[in-house]
Amino acid sequence: MIQGSMVALVTPMQADGALDWKGLHKLVDWHIEQGTHAIVAVGTTGESATLDVDEHLEVIRKVVDQVHGRIPVIAGTGANATSEAIELTQAAKDAGADACLSVTPYYNKPTQEGLFLHHQAIAKAVALPQLLYNVPGRTGVDMAPETVARLAVVDNIIGIKEATGDMERARWIVQNTPDDFLLISGDDLTAVELMILGGKGDISVTANVAPAAVAKMCELAIAGQAAEARAIHEQLLPVHNAMFVESNPIPVKWAVAEMGLTADGLRLPLTPLSEKYHAQVREALRAAGLL
Repeated sequence: MIQGSMVALVTPMQADGALDWKGLHKLVDWHIEQGTHAIVAVGTTGESATLDVDEHLEVIRKVVDQVHGRIPVIAGTGANATSEAIELTQAAKDAGADACLSVTPYYNKPTQEGLFLHHQAIAKAVALPQLLYNVPGRTGVDMAPETVARLAVVDNIIGIKEATGDMERARWIVQNTPDDFLLISGDDLTAVELMILGGKGDISVTANVAPAAVAKMCELAIAGQAAEARAIHEQLLPVHNAMFVESNPIPVKWAVAEMGLTADGLRLPLTPLSEKYHAQVREALRAAGLL
C-alpha cells in the first residue's frame, strides 16, 4: 500500500534554470536513506508548470530509475485537457511509475460532472493507479466530496490528495468511500489531524527538508498514536509555516539550498525567496535542528 510520508519532491535546477540531474539523484537517495515512504515527482512543488513535456517525463524516468523499486514513485500527470492528462499518465506508466497524481483541471473550471468524466476517462484509458488531487486554492475548482465518492469506486482510482485542510470534509470522505480508498493530506499544517481521522499519509512540502521527522510523524499518526504525532507536528510547525511565506516552491527551494542539498534554481515567473524572509526560514530550519 502507498502510505506514509510522500515527499512532494523539488526539481533541482541550476541558477540559470537548467535541470540538475546530479542533484536530483542525490535528493532521491537522501530521501530513501531518511525514511521517506514514497516520492512524488513533478507535482506542484516539482515545478511541473514550468517544465516542458520532455523535461517532465525525463524527471519521472530518472526518479524511477534512481529509486529502483526501493519505494513507490508517484508521477504528477495532471492537465486541464483530458487528452493531455491521458498522454502524460500513459508516459508515466511506460516510465515505470507506481501511481500517478492527477490534479483537477485548472483554469477552465469544469462542472462536477466534468470533473467526474475527466478522471474517469484517465482511469479507463490507462491501467495505472490514480490519486485524485484537489487543491482549489491553486486550480480555481473544488472537487466536491460527493464527486470524490463517485470516483472512489472507479477502477484504477485509489485515493485522493485533499489539500483544503478541511477536517469535516476529510471525515466525510473517510465515512463515504470504500475502506481501501486512500485519503492523503496535501496540507502539512493539518496532516496529522487528517491521518488521525483515518487518512493514510501526507504528500508533504516540509518533507523536502525534514524527511525523517515527517516520516516518523506519519507513522505515528497512522498507527493512532496521536499525542506522539502531534508532538512532532508542534516541533515542525515553524517549518510548515516558513515553507509558505511566499508561493510554493519558492521557500522550500531556498531552504534545500540553504541546507546544502541542491542549488537554488527556479524558473520564471517564480523568483528567488525575498531577502526579508531569509532570516525567518533560516531560523525555522535551525529551530527544528535542520541546520
